[in-house]
Amino acid sequence: MFFDNTAWENNHNTIIVTGRGRVTAVPDLAKIRLGVITTGENLSDIQNENAETSNLILNGLRNMGVDDIRTYQYIIDRNFEFIDNTRVDRGYTIRNVYEIQTGMPDSVGAIIDTAVSLGANLVESITFEVSAAETFYLEALKIALMNGAEKAAAMAEVFNARLSPVPIRIIESGTPVPLSRTFLREDIVTTPVEPGTTQIEAIVTMEFGYN
Repeated sequence: MFFDNTAWENNHNTIIVTGRGRVTAVPDLAKIRLGVITTGENLSDIQNENAETSNLILNGLRNMGVDDIRTYQYIIDRNFEFIDNTRVDRGYTIRNVYEIQTGMPDSVGAIIDTAVSLGANLVESITFEVSAAETFYLEALKIALMNGAEKAAAMAEVFNARLSPVPIRIIESGTPVPLSRTFLREDIVTTPVEPGTTQIEAIVTMEFGYN
């Protein structure tokens, strides 16, 4: 169907409305960053210790069906302190962090429990995401457009005005972004590991002609 809005565009009588649409999405993807921190005097020894513990964790996670694992960070730091203006070496710290991704957010607690039981001593963050954010946003956008059209029609009805069949212009106030909710290290101790729900919102400004 084609609408010719040329006549309405030349009409200076316009109604401008804001339409809003919201949909609720349940996160279907979880990312966990956890790992092993090892400290000691001999670098070779703590490298081996860290590697052995990390391999135990990786094997344990793979045995429970978790395969999407990548190394997120591997850092070797030299430790020292100053005593009477003299630097004193205190060995090394190795920080080995993995990023684990799963399409089963409800399994996050079991993944963390397994990793910790096998020697993980760092849980850095947990992030829940909506992988199909664009699809949910488009649904919210449709609701926003209908909401704006209903508002304009209600205004025109009150004043017995004839409304243009389609808007003269539509301005989208925002664009969708990947939606996520992150628990940081200090929150994980006291926060239940639940994905919860996410509200996805679309906002449009619509201009209609009337006579």
